[in-house]
Amino acid sequence: MNTFSTDCRQCKRLATFLDDVRASNPGYFALPVPPFGSINAKLLIVGLAPGMHGANKTGRPFTGDFAGILLYQTLFEFGFSNRAESVALGDGFKLKNCRITNAVKCLPPQNKPTMDEINTCNQYLKEELDTLKAGSVIIALGGIGHNAVLKALGLKLSQHKFAHLAEHSLARDITLLDSYHCSRYNTQTKRLTEKMFKDVFRRAQEILS
Repeated sequence: MNTFSTDCRQCKRLATFLDDVRASNPGYFALPVPPFGSINAKLLIVGLAPGMHGANKTGRPFTGDFAGILLYQTLFEFGFSNRAESVALGDGFKLKNCRITNAVKCLPPQNKPTMDEINTCNQYLKEELDTLKAGSVIIALGGIGHNAVLKALGLKLSQHKFAHLAEHSLARDITLLDSYHCSRYNTQTKRLTEKMFKDVFRRAQEILS
């Protein structure tokens, strides 16, 4: 198994795209974005991929884009961080018993990774899942994150259907919780409300307690 590195260039399309983004946006991180938070955390949040002017710019998942606003506010409210806003690397923001990662570590064109790219990056997610302690909770933000978790664990998608607030019992007493992704589209169309999102984290808090 390969260990994640910001030097990864296994997906040619993504690597080439990041080269172009870095050239046209000096100062952007524009590399595979590392997970954020302690390796010993018992809450793991799995998103889709870095956003163009969010994690791809800052180098921290969900930092600098619209989706991160609700996520980081919610993490603070439920005691998983030291403040309600994540701005940039080196800003003093810290997660508490929480780790954030993405199913795909590189910015994909139009925010749409291919299935091959999702599968290639799955080895890194598997590494992270293998380190989770018994009794941990995984929150999958969206169907792609949900499916990536199941694939990494060698589980059948048909036996664990994605649905908002769905709860799946996995090996080692690990729980997978599903949430609609906190994207601008989902929140503005009210497919995902603030209450719906907080209900997921409230349940995660109950399980961990």
